[in-house]
Amino acid sequence: MSSLAIVILNWNGVEMMRQYLPTVLQNSVGEVIVADNASTDESVQMLLKEFPEVPVVVLEQNFGFAEGYNRALAQLPDYEYYLLLNSDVEIRQKDWDAPMIQYMDEHPDCAACQPKLLSLLEPDKFEYAGSAGGFLDKYGYPFCRGRVLNTIEQDEGQYDEIVPLLWGTGAALMVRASDWRESGGLDARFFAHMEEIDLCWRLRTMGKNIVCVSVSQAYHLGGATLNQGNPRKTFLNFRNNLLMLYKNLPDNELKSVMRMRCFLDYLAAFQFLLKGDAKNCTAVFKARRAFHKMRPDFDKDRRHIQQLRQNERVPERVDFSLLWQYYIKGRKTFNELMIARK
Repeated sequence: MSSLAIVILNWNGVEMMRQYLPTVLQNSVGEVIVADNASTDESVQMLLKEFPEVPVVVLEQNFGFAEGYNRALAQLPDYEYYLLLNSDVEIRQKDWDAPMIQYMDEHPDCAACQPKLLSLLEPDKFEYAGSAGGFLDKYGYPFCRGRVLNTIEQDEGQYDEIVPLLWGTGAALMVRASDWRESGGLDARFFAHMEEIDLCWRLRTMGKNIVCVSVSQAYHLGGATLNQGNPRKTFLNFRNNLLMLYKNLPDNELKSVMRMRCFLDYLAAFQFLLKGDAKNCTAVFKARRAFHKMRPDFDKDRRHIQQLRQNERVPERVDFSLLWQYYIKGRKTFNELMIARK
């Protein structure tokens, strides 16, 4: 059995592939594979011509991030680990993936890990999409070691310790293949955004561990698919976050958390409106309507997750409101937030 497949999901990213794929090929231990989500640019032709040594899995349509990976990985031969890697990630460290492989080999209870994710444009800072690993607040708002809402810290080694996480970034997520299959992989109904948090939450509920192996580092451009503030991204983030909560919350918290989220979502929509951003305001309303329409389709998933539950509450879903701590208490870094747990 081969150890690691590094799978890059591409959609109309011919120039990014040209720029960043060579750095992955030059610096990786694992086998690099590209899965193409039915690109309409010259991606596949370019790959076949300029990178003939790279296997390409061509999908028949754009299935989005979640189902694109599900279908691509299902077509691969046996590997012990998969590493889902964004097409806009640059690798500067020789054998960068080796420490993650070693950690997973030595810790069979660990289902997934991520590298330290740094900004490609500001390399001394963490990158928004995952930093040094993710947590959730009581109401489902994600934050990271190194990034809390829009406050991004400089990397000074303050988060190099390996600690349990709730989620690892989908920009560079290594998953044990057996745990991927057991958990069902990414939820295709999400299409894009929040799907990796949903997957990791399921894995943590099943008693598996997730960590950041900070000695491994990757540099992420970020915003390559949909930029921050894009109404489509707002819609997907709000809708998928609600679906994730509905699937994964313990029974004794479901009603209270969802009631509070209703209030907080409408508050967010009102804030968009005050800023004159009618499109993003409308996106929040559309997201909530879509959630209510889709919710019955997730009843079976919810029951299944509750049956698999190994712990009543995942510790990395903290028992405080991120918005309260950030905006009212002024705690804007991960270490400051952790004061609220004491």
